[in-house]
Amino acid sequence: MTPRILLAAALGAASLAAVAAPETYVLDPAHTLPGFSISHLGMSTVRGLFDGASGKVVLDRAAKTGSIEVKIATAGIHTGNSKSAGGMRSRDDHLRSADFFNSAEFPDMVFKSTKIAFAGEQPDTIEGTLTLLGVTKPVTLKVDHFNCGPNPMSKKEMCGADLSGSIKRSDWGMKYGVPGVSDEVKLFIAVEGYKQ
Repeated sequence: MTPRILLAAALGAASLAAVAAPETYVLDPAHTLPGFSISHLGMSTVRGLFDGASGKVVLDRAAKTGSIEVKIATAGIHTGNSKSAGGMRSRDDHLRSADFFNSAEFPDMVFKSTKIAFAGEQPDTIEGTLTLLGVTKPVTLKVDHFNCGPNPMSKKEMCGADLSGSIKRSDWGMKYGVPGVSDEVKLFIAVEGYKQ
């Protein structure tokens, strides 16, 4: 093989490696919003959000692989009932207590992927684990929306997604109020991250 052919082959391999290299996106806490909905007494649906999420996404779109990790501060929960009334504690304070998230002992819950499956060019499902109350169990999230491109204001490269799934909270030891407060909890996580 001539030196010119060897050089062309090396440059071609380097070019392919650059195209297929994984890209890391650090999640923007201002635009990463985990939440849930749950049935209350079969009468209405209570919805909640968590402030204080962080994490990162690694994507290799050429190889159709990647990973995601999201750390969620359990004390950041808010459900629209943060002030106590009539001597009773607020719902948000109750949710932070040992009956539910036990935020004093377990300040974070973490979703960590084990596999991202693609449908065509887009991520489709994410298999992973959720660690909550010191218990780690498998969870699968659906990718309902995914998009990448430059931020129109900062011009920084970014990706965003909407993820959804459901769990039975009793699987993690959170049994208070079941079945009046539903065992099934619907999850959603909106994420945006900037390329590093």
